[in-house]
Amino acid sequence: MRTNPSRAADAASLSQRLSKVRDLSVALVAPLSDADATVQSMEDASPAKWHLAHTTWFLETFILRDFVAGYRLHDERFPFLFNSYYEAEGRRHARGRRGMVTRPTLDEVLAYRRHVDEAVQAALPDLPAAAIELVTLGCHHEEQHQELLVTDILHLMSENPLEPAVWTPARKVPVEMPGPIGWIEGAAGVVEIGFAGDGFAFDCEGPRHQALLSPHALADRTVTNGEWAAFIADGGYADPRFWLADGWAWVKAQGIAAPFYWEQQEGGWTRFGLDGRRAIDPAAPVTHVSFYEADAYAAWAGARLPTEAEWEAAATPYDPAGGNQLDGAGPVEPRPAASGPAFFGDVWEWTGSAYRPYPGFKPVEGAVGEYNGKFMSGQCVLRGGSCATPRGHARASYRNFFYPHQRWQFTGVRLVKDI
Repeated sequence: MRTNPSRAADAASLSQRLSKVRDLSVALVAPLSDADATVQSMEDASPAKWHLAHTTWFLETFILRDFVAGYRLHDERFPFLFNSYYEAEGRRHARGRRGMVTRPTLDEVLAYRRHVDEAVQAALPDLPAAAIELVTLGCHHEEQHQELLVTDILHLMSENPLEPAVWTPARKVPVEMPGPIGWIEGAAGVVEIGFAGDGFAFDCEGPRHQALLSPHALADRTVTNGEWAAFIADGGYADPRFWLADGWAWVKAQGIAAPFYWEQQEGGWTRFGLDGRRAIDPAAPVTHVSFYEADAYAAWAGARLPTEAEWEAAATPYDPAGGNQLDGAGPVEPRPAASGPAFFGDVWEWTGSAYRPYPGFKPVEGAVGEYNGKFMSGQCVLRGGSCATPRGHARASYRNFFYPHQRWQFTGVRLVKDI
């Protein structure tokens, strides 16, 4: 049989990428015990073991089952356990009870991963183009789950009374406090946003379309812990003037008085991180704040949140692989801003835009069409990636989305002013 050199090279490149992605997931859970990997700390979070198995189920289902003749499932029970939200794939275990899946064990899940990895790698050279696209999607899908792995592990450890560190703290390098926020004049008039061109993008990033922008200026960095502490000291959490009605009701009902994981101790504000509980770094970007908090801070500061069109137009010239992003297993934490404007890494930035379809959006056919479109209701768009986003995963057009009260992700704030 004659081999197409270009096809063979593409298959080899995808094989290497798949291996790199799959290896990182395993490395991220290496410090965990079987118990650590099984517990579900809240309904928004999933056990580490479930993340490892679900991303494997995705490859087994949409690649091996659908495109490899004669493939038999590793375990007929696993689709029920590890499907997430694909209605087209039938019944599934309730999301809020994923922590009850004490069996299979972590070792058995890792064996499942090895079985599927070997089968996908063996099939890669002969897969049709449609399957190759799904393998690529599988890589990006797993990178999304790697970020969730990191943030779900952080939440899990914060619920442990001992507040254990997952990784040894990184050596702190003294930095100067950043100066006052600088302002970058944004594009005004008609601009184009949304993904276009070659390469991978999720369906919700397109189609590319026009947006009309009014004159405005964007902050050249995100809000810091020190600046947020001033908001707290000024009574920001206790003043309804700054809050949306839903946000004020949430603050009162939940007793919110600081960012998630913050705690005031005798020496001042501390935060819990993957390196344990430590004093906040006043120069680092504030993180683990909800949309409600971000919007209230912006009102207190005499500014507002950017629209996603304003953010994308401003961020497009910058390198999406730059900044503080996830490069491997180890301490994950936002770092003080380097010199010069930056739009990628450290913290996801809340926008004032609702997560809704772009003009002309159509979900793809089949079960994977449920990937994004069905969630375009009641959520807010975030942009830019974080310290837990695998490097190379984000783009200027990338649309992350969460509900306005959620804050267990590395979420922060960039301000905008009308001019």
